[in-house]
Amino acid sequence: MKTLALGFAVAILFAGGGATTAFAAETPMAAPNTLTAAEKAAGWTLLFDGKSTANFKGFKTPAIDAGWHVDAEGALAPNPKTSKDAVTKAKYESFDLTFDWKISRHGNSGVMFHVIDVGDETYESGPEYQLLDNSRGEPPLERAGSLFALIAPAKDVTAPVGQWNHSRLLVDHGKVQHWMNGVKVAEYEIGSPDFKARVAKSKFIQWPQFATGKTGYIALQNHGDAVAFQNLKIKVLK
Repeated sequence: MKTLALGFAVAILFAGGGATTAFAAETPMAAPNTLTAAEKAAGWTLLFDGKSTANFKGFKTPAIDAGWHVDAEGALAPNPKTSKDAVTKAKYESFDLTFDWKISRHGNSGVMFHVIDVGDETYESGPEYQLLDNSRGEPPLERAGSLFALIAPAKDVTAPVGQWNHSRLLVDHGKVQHWMNGVKVAEYEIGSPDFKARVAKSKFIQWPQFATGKTGYIALQNHGDAVAFQNLKIKVLK
């Protein structure tokens, strides 16, 4: 992916939620892991500036795992063999999160949200935006862009392995959208009858805390495969 702030000159309005958020038109960026003047004015902030892991910690620990580091490209990456998940220090309820990611051949990772301090792993409470090299051969519910194990992506729009993908996770008072490389690939409402029915048929039924947090941390998963993140930007929604 070129160094661009990707998006669409459209406004997404959630019925009933009353919140509107604009995803800016594609415009050149001065550098990765920075905000344009327009993004700053619109209320966007950086979770990662290409230099420091200061906005992250560990799950139920105050310090991020030592394996997480800024790599030679200025991206945030774990040590695949040793790192535990990285978790934001701040909690978020409704938000618009955009991020770039690339993964190794047959690699697996994810981004969880509304993670709470219950259980042994972040995925036991936080719904997961799945990151994957789809050539790994996972079933549709576990492919890139899915709500992991619950809702399959509408289509495969991933970039080739080793290239950057641009993702968007929009969470607005329980109404959620997954976007990837300019395409909306999943949409659902946490707590809806359909959502509850899917959870009841999944492995998540064993964790009563799953998807119960109205607010919580955002977690970057280390699943044992090389993965990298950059341009992690977030806008808090009212």
